[in-house]
Amino acid sequence: MKMFTKLALVSSMAISANAMAMQSMDDAALSAATGQDGINIGIGISRIDIEKVLIHDNDGLQTSTGITGATGTASTTSSGAIVIKGNGLAPSATNLNSTNGIVITAPMSGGALDTTRTLASHNLMDLTIDADKGTGTGNTAFLNVAAAVSGLDIYIGEIGVSASNAPGATVRRGNDSTNYNAILSGLTLKTGVTTANIQLGAAPQGAMIVLNTTMQGGLELKNLGIIDSSTKVGAGDGTAGNRAAGQIYLDSIKVVDSNGANLTVNAKVSVVGKETGATNPNGYLLITTGSGNAAGSLVASDSSDIYIKGVHLGSQAAASIGDVEVQKLTTYYNNGTANVAGSMITISGH
Repeated sequence: MKMFTKLALVSSMAISANAMAMQSMDDAALSAATGQDGINIGIGISRIDIEKVLIHDNDGLQTSTGITGATGTASTTSSGAIVIKGNGLAPSATNLNSTNGIVITAPMSGGALDTTRTLASHNLMDLTIDADKGTGTGNTAFLNVAAAVSGLDIYIGEIGVSASNAPGATVRRGNDSTNYNAILSGLTLKTGVTTANIQLGAAPQGAMIVLNTTMQGGLELKNLGIIDSSTKVGAGDGTAGNRAAGQIYLDSIKVVDSNGANLTVNAKVSVVGKETGATNPNGYLLITTGSGNAAGSLVASDSSDIYIKGVHLGSQAAASIGDVEVQKLTTYYNNGTANVAGSMITISGH
């Protein structure tokens, strides 16, 4: 859910930036044009279909790692791709991923719009954009984008790994369908209304993106299957002598605040630049979550309850071993001086 939210936000900001670049407008002109200072943008999209998504690793796994199976060398690339595509199953009310790898719809419940998870405007996203001079002296100006995102139903089809095709003259590169292994059978995410504040420029809030909101009803993942293709035999269709790939299948995973019904989202996203001598000298994406309080000063949202319903081992058809319940899960990270509530995630290339 976070990746698509960020993509939508960035796209919206790019559109608004291009629109503003057409003519220079000060606050007085903006007020005359829109009825108020700043800009409001409502994005009315009820469904998004994406046939396929590929993430290409252009040099593959290098033999220098010593990991079994690695084929990439300094002079030879072994490009592979993570592929999200349709599951090929018959389309139905519960399978929207027959031909599309990703389908995002308005929040639904029992075939009807779930108004408990929509914005009052019924838009996919509402944006409020303002430019501020900032406080103090120097380069303190910043652009502020306050975003409210509707709850969504996100259907993700089969996820697999494949050999990448060589780049060509067109945008489409694709993958080698004869060298493909599924790793996830798919999943469905159901989210509630989420708000985020984005600042570009000085960013006085201390990060580019700040999320501090409550996801009504919590976060739910459904129909998640993790596939082990190493056990597949022959055609892998499940007939005699053609054992299908093994699967850990979970009917659903529900995450809420500890002893609560909703999920508090408290996170900051920053893009850290290059610095000589740093662990990641060319920069990275930094995500921190939680209150950052010490162990003795936790807030309710620092801990989560998780309920995993229907754990099937071997295949979806296998009898469930039961449900798994986790109460008051709390994580900590070291902020340089002490262990504090939350997590710190860094993402960079290699």
